[in-house]
Amino acid sequence: MREAKRQRGNSFSPLDPTSSEPIYRQIYWRFQRAITDGALSPGQRIPAARALAKELGLARGTVDTAYSLLTAEGYIQSRGQAGTVVTPGLKVRTTSAHVQPSDGPGAIASIRPKASILPFQMALPALDVFPRKIWAQLGARCIRTTRIQDMANPSVYGLDSLRSAIATYLQVARGITCLPAQVFVTSGYRNTLALVSHTLLQPGDQVLIEDPGYPPTRQLLDHLQMQIACVPVDQDGMLVTQGINDWPYARAAVVTPAHQSPLSVSLSLPRRLELLEWAARQQAWVIEDDYDGEYRYISRPLPALKSLDLDGRVLYTGTFSKVLFPGIRLSYLVVPAAQVERFEHVSQAFLGGCPELTQAIVATFMTEGHFARHIQRMRKLYGERREAVARGLKQALGDHISLDAQPGGMHLILRLTQPQSDRALVERLLQAGLYAEALSDCCIASQSHSGLMLGFANIDSQATAAQLGKRILALL
Repeated sequence: MREAKRQRGNSFSPLDPTSSEPIYRQIYWRFQRAITDGALSPGQRIPAARALAKELGLARGTVDTAYSLLTAEGYIQSRGQAGTVVTPGLKVRTTSAHVQPSDGPGAIASIRPKASILPFQMALPALDVFPRKIWAQLGARCIRTTRIQDMANPSVYGLDSLRSAIATYLQVARGITCLPAQVFVTSGYRNTLALVSHTLLQPGDQVLIEDPGYPPTRQLLDHLQMQIACVPVDQDGMLVTQGINDWPYARAAVVTPAHQSPLSVSLSLPRRLELLEWAARQQAWVIEDDYDGEYRYISRPLPALKSLDLDGRVLYTGTFSKVLFPGIRLSYLVVPAAQVERFEHVSQAFLGGCPELTQAIVATFMTEGHFARHIQRMRKLYGERREAVARGLKQALGDHISLDAQPGGMHLILRLTQPQSDRALVERLLQAGLYAEALSDCCIASQSHSGLMLGFANIDSQATAAQLGKRILALL
């Protein structure tokens, strides 16, 4: 409560004991401006006079005087035991101070309201069928059993129980043999890739990346001053031979072998072996981004590239954002056994640790079998929804589009038969309340790919997809 009050106070103008204006008037102006600026909304409770006086180190009567003035002018109401609140239904003419960003020095960026979920939104699981009741029960249990030591700073490596659960899951589901000590819990893919880069690479190192590829990979490596080495992709994944010939001094490769991002093709076995042989020969590193490898619909999920690694050159990254929900902000990294101590040292400098309560809930969700059952249900559901969405779009758009045949993943690639800018179409769709991403935004050296990437996991039926397809047709 005290921290909440302090945060509220930080948004008000500070008290000035040297001012000619009395302190009670300064408190009055604090609240009056907060209400008119929208920082305090009608019906919102404000601190009790006694608590605020103690917080500010003032006499109780000073705060009472300010509150009396605010009450007399209709800004606040006392509700006895229920406390004091901003007058419900109060209509004030708000200023623009909190919504208009400033370009001047020290300007504070405005906070945007959270965007609503749009049809076809990418990287979004089927939130409508997430087992929220089970999740809430586990969360309540974890809160009830929280100990004092659990409330201290979290381990930068990750909660032990979650690291163990991840190691067990990977051995069973992805064919990866690892110890819990090799697992590092991070706050997302960017956090993971930054940790790998700081630990194993140096500015100026050449890093092979797929083209087209996942834009944040290129953006982060570029920010870390790595030399981006673009390697084309075909129906069998990254052209490994071309990549190692074109970039003979590369120190690492970032690949998405299960479902290439964004094309969703799989890296063929010969190319996997070639990549591993190159890494062992050159003492280079392979970063395997297995962001949704569980979701393959044609056959069983392919084993991870890491499962073939005999020389300790592959670093495996996974995420809970795709298989649970994005708001969880939890990912993980599996490092070679020989590199554990090195990663522990660098983690002390670059990782802040993830909330242990969230980690505890995920660990319990996994150890009690809910995670495996959820993956199985989602694999079946996504296969059905993918087919339904594809049929619905073809029904509505007919010969205007073609859809890529993909073995897995959580999005469809829609290509237009009549050439036009996919970026411009994405903008028109967004204005109409539909989400899409331009395939050309994923390209670096090659601009041969154009189309729309559409997430299908949250589209519940063929009929819904057909209705949305008609809206797309109207914008072509």
